[in-house]
Amino acid sequence: MVVEKVILAYSGGLDTSCILKWLLEQRYEVICVLADVGQQENFEAARQKALKIGAKEVIVADIKRQFAEQYIWPAIQMGLIYEERYLLGTSLARPCISVALIEAARRHGAKYLAHGATGKGNDQVRFELCAYALQPDLKIIAPWRDVEFCRQFQGRQDLIAYAQLHGIEVTAKPATPWSTDANMLHISYESGVLEDPNTVAPSSLYELTLDPFTQAPKTPHRVCVHFEHGLPTRVEDLANSRVYSTPLEMLKYLNELGGSYGIGRIDIVENRYVGLKSRGVYETPGGTILYAAHQDLEVFALDREVLRTKQLLRDRMSDYVYNGYWFSPEALYVRRCIQLAQQQVTGQVTMELAPGYCRAIARKAADAVAALYNQQLVSMDVHGGYVPQDAGGFIAINAVRVREHVRAFGPYQTDN
Repeated sequence: MVVEKVILAYSGGLDTSCILKWLLEQRYEVICVLADVGQQENFEAARQKALKIGAKEVIVADIKRQFAEQYIWPAIQMGLIYEERYLLGTSLARPCISVALIEAARRHGAKYLAHGATGKGNDQVRFELCAYALQPDLKIIAPWRDVEFCRQFQGRQDLIAYAQLHGIEVTAKPATPWSTDANMLHISYESGVLEDPNTVAPSSLYELTLDPFTQAPKTPHRVCVHFEHGLPTRVEDLANSRVYSTPLEMLKYLNELGGSYGIGRIDIVENRYVGLKSRGVYETPGGTILYAAHQDLEVFALDREVLRTKQLLRDRMSDYVYNGYWFSPEALYVRRCIQLAQQQVTGQVTMELAPGYCRAIARKAADAVAALYNQQLVSMDVHGGYVPQDAGGFIAINAVRVREHVRAFGPYQTDN
C-alpha cells in the first residue's frame, strides 16, 4: 500500500496538533510546515512537539522578510483596510504562508495539502485559493469539512479532550479557549468567550499593547515616517534621532513603541466571505501608525480625482485580499493601477503618538517645487494667481442643478 504524503500547515496550536494526530490515524505520512511570520513562538519546541506526535518531518520556514517586503509593505502602499477598520493582518499572511507550503509540496513530491482552518471561516478559502493558483493539481484535506472528523469533533472543547487523551500539550484551557493568530503585523483573537459580541474582551487577552488609559505614557512621542512611491523607507525617532531603515526594523520598532501607547486595538464585528458575521479583536500597533502616515501623505500628494479613484480600487483590493484572491488576475491588475497612483507619494510625515491613538501633525513632499500643494496659491495673505471673481461663475454653474430642483419641487423644508 502506497503511503501518501501530506503537507500540513502547522502552527503548534490546538487545532493543527490534533489534526496532525488525526491524519496519522488516517495512515498519511505527514510533513509539517511551521511558518515563521514574526510571531513570538518557541519554534524548536513546536518542532519537537510535532515530531513527538508523529510527524515525518517538520520544516520551520523563516519567511519574515518575504512577509514584510512582499505583502505588508505593498499593503501599506495600497492603503488596504477592510470595512474601514481591519488592516488585514491575518489575510496578508495567508498567501505568504501558502508559497512556503507549495514549495514544500514540490520539494517532497506531496499531492496533498492539509490545513486546520474551520469550515465556517475565511482561512479555508484563502489557503485553498492560493494553493490552486500556485499548483492547480494539488489535493486539499480540510478536516473541519470532513464528515467523520466533524462527527468526532464539534469544536474546541472536543479537541482539548482529544489532546489530553493522546498526551498532546496545548496552551488552550477550557476556561479561556479563545483562538489567537499572531504575526509581525498583528495578533487576532476570536471564538470562545468572544463569540458573544456583547461580552467585553478580558483585559488579560491583549499581548501586543498596553492599556492606553492605565499603562500608557502620558507624554506624547513623535516619529517621522519617510515614504518613496508610497512605500515606507525609514522611520526616525525624533526624541533620540535613531533611524530604522528596513521593513523588519521599522515594524519591530513601531510595534514596540505603538504598543506601549496602546495604539492599534480594535474590537469589531466583520463580514466573513462565507456569509457569516464574526467578532474579532485585533492588535496592530505598528501597522496602524504606518497606515495613518501613508494616508496623510497620500491626500497631501495626490490629485483629488486620482485619490478618489484610487480609494475605490483600494476597497476592491482590500476585499480581494480578505477573500483570498491575492494571486488572481483582478488583484494583479488593481495592484498595478494603485502602484501607478503612488508614483507621487514621496515625502515624510511627522506622527504624534498618544495614549490610544496616533495622528499626523506635519508633512512635507520630497520635491516641494513639483508638489501639488501650492502654499502661495492657497495663502490667505496673497492672491497668488487665483482670481476670486472666477468663483462667482463656478458657484453659479454648480447652483443650476439645485435651483432647478427647487423650481420643480419647491424649496427645501428645514426641520424648524
